[in-house]
Amino acid sequence: MNIARNLLIVAFLGVGSVANAHPSLPMDNSIADVAERVVESVVNIDTETEVAVDPFFVDMFGADETQKMQGKGSGVIVTANGRILTNAHVINGADTIKVTLQDGSEVKAKIVGKDTKADLAVLQLEGKFPTLKPLPMGDSASVRLGEIVLAIGDGLGVGKSVSMGIVSAKGRGLRLADYEDFIQTDAAINPGNSGGALVNMKGELIGINTAIASRTGGYQGIGFAIPTNMAKPIMEALMKDGKVTRGYLGVGIATVSPMIAKKYGLGAEKGVLIAGVEDDSPGQKAGLVEGDVVTSINGSEVKTDDALRKVIGNAKPGTTIELAVVHRNGKSTSLKAKLGEQKDDAPAIAPKRKIKTSPKMKQMQVPQQVPWQSSP
Repeated sequence: MNIARNLLIVAFLGVGSVANAHPSLPMDNSIADVAERVVESVVNIDTETEVAVDPFFVDMFGADETQKMQGKGSGVIVTANGRILTNAHVINGADTIKVTLQDGSEVKAKIVGKDTKADLAVLQLEGKFPTLKPLPMGDSASVRLGEIVLAIGDGLGVGKSVSMGIVSAKGRGLRLADYEDFIQTDAAINPGNSGGALVNMKGELIGINTAIASRTGGYQGIGFAIPTNMAKPIMEALMKDGKVTRGYLGVGIATVSPMIAKKYGLGAEKGVLIAGVEDDSPGQKAGLVEGDVVTSINGSEVKTDDALRKVIGNAKPGTTIELAVVHRNGKSTSLKAKLGEQKDDAPAIAPKRKIKTSPKMKQMQVPQQVPWQSSP
């Protein structure tokens, strides 16, 4: 049986927590101390969106032309003046946003900025609110496999709660967002906790809980969080400019495997294939051509299209990057490209402007073939 066929990746309007996933681990005071210290820095988010009702139901049953839909999620207090970090999918399309703080007070919030390409958003509390306790950010790159972590959020809408697990994996990509580098954990996560906190045993924020893998739609031991080292610069850009500006190369890409390399006569068996190059793009100006394989960027080895996409997307427009490239004939060269700026309205997979790709390359039909197009 194809296990992946029956696996549902769920990006929630929240994720939460239930029972301890590791009853054999000692529940000493250090864990309780961390939980009690960080829980007040996590908030519940309620949204309301007005949507149009199908005219059929309006005409046949006299239903109202619009109805209000409610959503739930979580968020993390990141500044004392009321800035909240959460997932973009928690607040997308919301007409009103209400935040519930630890003391039970409810405060309206507005969107400062959101980045749907990385599924992050920053909110600002409005009006008067009590003294807030921001959650300090940790270094997610230093997180180790097997390290104990806590997930905090409003799971299943039952109220804010804490669950415990370990770091199961790092650097996961699920194709849920255009830019991904998920921390995987088995801390219990359920609908309602998206935007909530994943913290280490120092009480530091190391991730924003975002999704789970499940056959049922509920917790099955595989959850995912956006690491803080990825979230922090995006958060800072949203706070400063209300948007994220990313680099743009203008190529279609795919991860190379030995099978693909042999089938299409590539010059290298690992790296990132240039499957197409957009006219007048930074990639074309740098000399990239269809069939090239990028093996490193700025001196660091690159093995997957996700890794290359992340480096380009994190770079500022105007940045010059150096690419190590292996051509079809097996010769290696170093190319420099000055990145352009990705546009906000351009999709990551279906470019507005046509990328020239030969019939041979079009036959590949690989899902990893993601063009560097405006605003990833």
